[in-house]
Amino acid sequence: MMTLLRPFVRPILFLLLSLPAAALLPDEENTIKVFKENAASVVYVTNVAITQNAYMDEFAIPQGSGSGYVWDEKGHIVTNYHVVQGGDAFLVTLQDQTQLEARLIGADPTKDIAVLEVKKDLKKLKPVKLSASDILQVGQKTIAIGNPFGLDHTMTTGVISALGREVQGVSGVTIRDMIQTDAAINPGNSGGPLLDSDGNLIGMNTMIFSRSGASSGIGFAVPVTFIKRLVPQLIQFGKVIRPGMGITILTGGQKFYLIGDRPGVVVNVVSSGSPAEQAGLRGLRRQQGGRVVLGDIIVGIDSFKINDFDDLYNAFDRYKPGDVVTVKVLRGGKTASLRVTLINIQ
Repeated sequence: MMTLLRPFVRPILFLLLSLPAAALLPDEENTIKVFKENAASVVYVTNVAITQNAYMDEFAIPQGSGSGYVWDEKGHIVTNYHVVQGGDAFLVTLQDQTQLEARLIGADPTKDIAVLEVKKDLKKLKPVKLSASDILQVGQKTIAIGNPFGLDHTMTTGVISALGREVQGVSGVTIRDMIQTDAAINPGNSGGPLLDSDGNLIGMNTMIFSRSGASSGIGFAVPVTFIKRLVPQLIQFGKVIRPGMGITILTGGQKFYLIGDRPGVVVNVVSSGSPAEQAGLRGLRRQQGGRVVLGDIIVGIDSFKINDFDDLYNAFDRYKPGDVVTVKVLRGGKTASLRVTLINIQ
């Protein structure tokens, strides 16, 4: 039988090999295009701690790793703060496996953002494209690119599942307005870019919600609005310029002792000459005999309700030095509103 079929086998094989490959769907073509155009912008970040033994010999011990992306052609690399936390030295690996020494030039733990700087092979760096619009929509396509464990670039796709999520950050302060996506984000993808269908940066992959540590379809990304505002400050100043009023507040057990479970933040000390003093804010006073008299309790900043320090911190995060805000306080059981000009706090 095989002898009889042999004359037909070669023509059939030739015909099969000559058939065109299955056409790609438009969405597939778009995904492939975005990956090819942006993979070179994604790097692998290694965090190293330097320790000494009893003979004062130094050893480099890997602390952790993650992804990052090229911010500009001047050598700035953006990643998550938790990727570089506790490190003494850092390595950045490019797509062609070039390894570059990097230094940490700025970080904001409250938003889980850090900026590294490399000095060599700057011509190899390809910055990400920033989205011209900060308007995002639920259902919008998302493309997450990372370099987990330095094995090679990986990509996952999904959609924006929700906006305005609140996630407990590495600093203990809630990160608000986070992007939730179902694009699989694994631990090694932390610090990598979250892109839209045009290949523009819309967020930075930060964490997953999973009891097992594996991707469960609930990932979070720091929105590009924070990134565009904070990264230039980290590059220029090494820190984020935050507004304040010139006060200190009470937290924890002291607050509970003074006002119980009522919402608000207790003003402890009002700095002399500060905008808070000029506006008339009152801190704690100690009377003769040691009795502490309560001053003002901040319960609102403009339209934002203030229940605790987390609310106050995130409210101020929406302003800049020089902005004038209305501070709502409880004073002696009554509500008062004071106009305060915010200043830069160190």
